[in-house]
Amino acid sequence: MSWKNTFTPLLVTANDRLPELIVTHLEQWAAIYVSGIDSKPYLQGQLTCNVVALPAQQMVYGAHCDAKGKVWSAFRLFHHRDGYAMFQPASAVDVELRELKKYAIFSKVTIDQSQDVALGLIGKQAELWLNQFNDCRDDVRVLEQGTAVKISAQRWLLLVKPDSVEALLESMPAQRVNSEIWTRFEIQEALPIVTQDQQNEHIPQALNLQALSGISFNKGCYTGQETVARAKYRGINKRALCLVAGDIHQPLNANQSIELERAVGDNWRSAGVLMAHYTFTDQRAIGLIVLPNNLEADTLLRIKSQPETRWTLQPLPYSLDNA
Repeated sequence: MSWKNTFTPLLVTANDRLPELIVTHLEQWAAIYVSGIDSKPYLQGQLTCNVVALPAQQMVYGAHCDAKGKVWSAFRLFHHRDGYAMFQPASAVDVELRELKKYAIFSKVTIDQSQDVALGLIGKQAELWLNQFNDCRDDVRVLEQGTAVKISAQRWLLLVKPDSVEALLESMPAQRVNSEIWTRFEIQEALPIVTQDQQNEHIPQALNLQALSGISFNKGCYTGQETVARAKYRGINKRALCLVAGDIHQPLNANQSIELERAVGDNWRSAGVLMAHYTFTDQRAIGLIVLPNNLEADTLLRIKSQPETRWTLQPLPYSLDNA
């Protein structure tokens, strides 16, 4: 049996305790690998984050925009091998590669989709397991097999060579779970997930990237900078990434758009489409959606195709104040 077929769903409620060590194959995610002597200045002129100031020991959030400031890609950027990795949903990569390569002909830089395999390591024992490899305790660590990146307190990304995956998995005392568990944490941590159908829809501030240190306002020029700067200094951004939760009466199809409506008096109006969603076993679900940033905290929502459901806004795990 291929190791790719050994990951199964984890059926839990929101209150169930998770295993202390989980590993998942992030087959719905991918990395763009950027290398070459001009990779740093090239990315510096394309991305919202400060590439020049990024230490080898850290990861940074960022976005790549069009000239009007609309986001092609929201990603995690970190040093990987002899260049940089931009980790993001796999469905966004084809368009992002096309856009990111537009001006590469003028620089000594190579931009391609990485062939490395992405694994997610989750749980209280995740960092302890990684610590056995060397004495490094940085948030980005060089491994013999690739790179390990700390995502949050109990979550790590491993971007490793394909021929090393099976041995790595065999060495882990971890429960193998499919990648929905990674989506759950992305949602709970209110991190933007820009898939193909969300590309070129939002400016970075509408995805809360300013609150995630994913926008540098003093790094100099980059594509879309004028719009991003106006959103900050003139207050033109009127939208934000929101964490929502509610009940479901029918399973949510992962391959279909899930539209929410919001209550306006006695009526319901379209609110938008869920960027991502995750369903628990007790008919409860959570999701991410971009909404007007002036909504009242008690605004009532529902799934358009399931009008009997009721969803509400949830507190973000970070602050948007002064961001």
